[in-house]
Amino acid sequence: MRHVEPLRHSIRLSMLTILLAGVGLAAVASERTSEIRLPDSARFPESVTSVSDGTLFVSSIADGGVLKITGDGEVATSFLKSGDHGTRSTFGVLADEKRGTLWVASNDATAIGAKGPTTTEGGWVKAFDLATGALTQSIRLPGEKALANDFVLDAQGALYVTNTFAPQILRLRPGAAEFEIFVEDEALKKGLDGIAFGLDGNLYVNTFLGGELFRIEVKDGTAGPITKLETTRPLKFPDALRTFKDGFLMVEGSGALSRVTVAGAVARIEPIREFAGPTGLTVAGDRIWVAEGQLGRLSPLAKGGGAAPSFHLRSIPVD
Repeated sequence: MRHVEPLRHSIRLSMLTILLAGVGLAAVASERTSEIRLPDSARFPESVTSVSDGTLFVSSIADGGVLKITGDGEVATSFLKSGDHGTRSTFGVLADEKRGTLWVASNDATAIGAKGPTTTEGGWVKAFDLATGALTQSIRLPGEKALANDFVLDAQGALYVTNTFAPQILRLRPGAAEFEIFVEDEALKKGLDGIAFGLDGNLYVNTFLGGELFRIEVKDGTAGPITKLETTRPLKFPDALRTFKDGFLMVEGSGALSRVTVAGAVARIEPIREFAGPTGLTVAGDRIWVAEGQLGRLSPLAKGGGAAPSFHLRSIPVD
């Protein structure tokens, strides 16, 4: 019996070691799923969207196409192959699970240093079946200068898209075959980008070059007055804007992911975390995913200025 206790003690230590090792492995696994390195065929990601099972869809300014990543972050496949269906540089992506559609913005982005995989001219919005990937709709934006950037849907299923090359927000009603101009105003001329509906039913947009945030009053489906909001700190290249809790989430190309809350004509900007040139975001389950587009590296690379950096999606827990 004298040898029993040492043996039991040894067994306890061994079990404790295994348990701690398991905790360590779980921590590594958790860390791994919070960071996804994108393949070299999806450089300079622009936008990211998600569906309820956590699956992510990512666009690419440099290479085009749309990458599909499983909810556990382990498998990445091509939802839309580079250049398919006449697509070029891909910008905004938005999953509409209710209608089984993935909306994709495709553009000639040579003006910002991205040639893309085809020579298709103009700005386009294309709809794909979420389940099969089949193209269901393809619509060109009106006007000579057009770049389809970001999307939002209203309660009736109408799609709104920002036109970065013109001070326009365009709307596509359900069943329509072409866009209508929902808003056109010179106040929005400094590179329209992110777009989202607030809980007040009004539309909110930002301008990438102007560092501005605007509220557009919406009543009975009609645009009303436009208000430029005062921000509690200057914005540097604001990009994706998404409705979140009582306000919004927003990324800025300079690095910040922030909470945005609006009271009257003032928008409070509260930084959450810094990323490497973020361009897109989505909330999937209990995590906020951010696409690190690093667009500041795009023009130098196009001019032969060194190798492309690696690109990632990174996430943080939802508070």
